[in-house]
Amino acid sequence: MMRNEKRLIRALIVLIAMLLILVMANGRFEQNQQSQMTESEDYPFEEENMIVVGFSQLGTESVWRATHTQSIQQALSKENGFFLQYENAKQKQENQIKAIRGFISQRVDYIVFAPLMEDGWETVLTEAKEAGIPVILVDRKISGAEDLYTTFIGSDMKEEGRQAGRWLEAYQRKRGRLNEPLRIVALTGTLGSTSQIGRSSGFYEIVSQHDNWEIIAQEYGDFTVVKGKEAMAKLLRQNQDIDVVVSQNDEMTFGAMEAIQEAGFTTGIYGDMILISYDGVRDALELVDRGKINCEIECNPLQGELLAEVIRKLEAGETVEKEYFVEELVFTRENVKDYLPTRAY
Repeated sequence: MMRNEKRLIRALIVLIAMLLILVMANGRFEQNQQSQMTESEDYPFEEENMIVVGFSQLGTESVWRATHTQSIQQALSKENGFFLQYENAKQKQENQIKAIRGFISQRVDYIVFAPLMEDGWETVLTEAKEAGIPVILVDRKISGAEDLYTTFIGSDMKEEGRQAGRWLEAYQRKRGRLNEPLRIVALTGTLGSTSQIGRSSGFYEIVSQHDNWEIIAQEYGDFTVVKGKEAMAKLLRQNQDIDVVVSQNDEMTFGAMEAIQEAGFTTGIYGDMILISYDGVRDALELVDRGKINCEIECNPLQGELLAEVIRKLEAGETVEKEYFVEELVFTRENVKDYLPTRAY
């Protein structure tokens, strides 16, 4: 379906809605209609001549996620020629599927979403494809079904895992301990998510190259402070002899550090345990600077501008790549001071 045709359908929907409002004497009807709108308050009355985008975010579980959402909202603003429909899935896949179906019924120009899980999207994305609406994945990927989405914009999660493993190699080599036994525990994110799968496989790839390294246990912490603390406390009850803690996001790391401290242990450069974390929010970078976190693998949430650029290319009829990866860094005490002054999140 051509974009102009979709806009005509939307205009007819608007006209019908306005007529219904006029003929209904009961003020409750209008109030109910307004309450059913998404978080973009005035849709669909102000979207004429704008690029209409439906965006389903998986939740608000962290500072990183809030920054990711803000980056997209700022880039896809009305001032930049976009009309953004935003839906928060609150960590539930069924909410994302419902939101995507809502975007399809509204005939948006593009659907953008950060999938909570990798599996379970084929049916609803087939519906989007049949409606002629391009789908763009951000932050996380889906399993297979590459013909059902146009492109992906985000991080190379498997490479992030490798970066953690390579840093640990270099760190042990520098200390003269590369060939010594290393007992590792892992705090992993939401089971089945791209970040959990990618970071785990990338890190384990490096671990498998060292016969003296052993991952003695892992626990799922769902990317939250509370679950991270619970998972780390469980690991400590089971294993007192831990050399390395690898935590797949900063929120879990903050919770894990509380559990470690309460158990009478320390982390970091002069601590009992080496601590590796992912994301790179400002609070975590400050802990790197203080020597409490040894290494921070950046996951860059500032994806909005690249997303807007890709959509403009599609609007111009240009061919886009299947994947776009944002630039990311590795932070240690040696370099973190260079980045702290400009870290906004």
